[in-house]
Amino acid sequence: MSNAEMLCGAIALCIIACDGMAAGAPTNVAELAERYGEEITWEQYTAYRAIVDALPDDEQRWEQALESQLGSYYFPLHVRARIQPGFDPATYEAGWGFVRDDPALPRVILIGDSISRSYTMGVRRALAGVANVHRAPANCGSTATALGFEILKLWLNQGGSQWDVVYFNFGIHDRNRDAEEYAANLVKIIEELRQTGATLIFARTTPFENEAAPGVDASIPLNAISDAVMAEQGVAVDDLHGAVAERVAELQGEDHVHFTTEGIAVLAEHVAATITAALEAREAAGEGE
Repeated sequence: MSNAEMLCGAIALCIIACDGMAAGAPTNVAELAERYGEEITWEQYTAYRAIVDALPDDEQRWEQALESQLGSYYFPLHVRARIQPGFDPATYEAGWGFVRDDPALPRVILIGDSISRSYTMGVRRALAGVANVHRAPANCGSTATALGFEILKLWLNQGGSQWDVVYFNFGIHDRNRDAEEYAANLVKIIEELRQTGATLIFARTTPFENEAAPGVDASIPLNAISDAVMAEQGVAVDDLHGAVAERVAELQGEDHVHFTTEGIAVLAEHVAATITAALEAREAAGEGE
C-alpha cells in the first residue's frame, strides 16, 4: 500500500472513531492552507462549516464523510459548490449530494473511481422512483485503498448498511499493481461486500490508454484478471468496457481515460439498465423483502 493510500485510510479510521465535527478538520487559516493550498479560502471554508453545522444529523454525517474522503482535489470543488445559493443535493451533478431514502424503494450503492462518479447522477435520474441510488463518499481509488483501515466499511455504512445491489469497480488505479495482489484484493473486497446480502455486480474497467504505449488499451489485462476472479467467486459481471469500446474514440475525452458528456450518458444508461435487471431478478426471487 502506498503512503498516500495509508494516509487516506488513517483519516477514514479517525472519522469512524469520532463524532460531531469532521475528524481533523482545519481549525485555522494555516491548517486549511496546509491541507488544500489556495484551493479553498478561509471564508469559503467557514461558510461551508456554517451550512453543515445547521444540517440534520444524518446530512452532517454525510458531509463529514465527504470531508474525510474526497481529498485535496475533490473536496475544494465540493465546498465551492456547496456554498452556492440554491444548492440542491438532488440535482448536484458531481454526484456527492446527500440521498434521503424512500423507504419503499430498494437501496443501491455505486463504488468506483472518477468514471463511476461521472455517471452517478445519470444513473440516479434513470432510476428515480425505482431505487435509492447512493454512491461511496469518495473517488474510491484502488483495491488497496478500499481495504485499508476499514474504508470499505465506511463506504458501506452510509445511511445504513443494508443494500440490495452493490455495483462496483476497481481497475484504473490498480494498473501498476502486481496481478496476484490485484486478484487477491478483489477477493477480499468481495468477501466484505457479501456481508451486505446484496446482489453484487462488478463493472469491467472501461478503456484507458497505456501511458507508456499510446493507443494501447491498458484495461485489457486488468479485465482478464477481474473476469477470472468474478467467475471463480460467482459474482455477476457487467461489460461496461464493451458498452463503449467500439465508440471510444468518439465518446472519450482528450486524456483517453475520462468520457465526454455523451460518453457519460451512454455509461449511465447501460449501468441503470443493468441495475434494473438485477433488482427485477431479486424481486422475482423474493429477495430483499
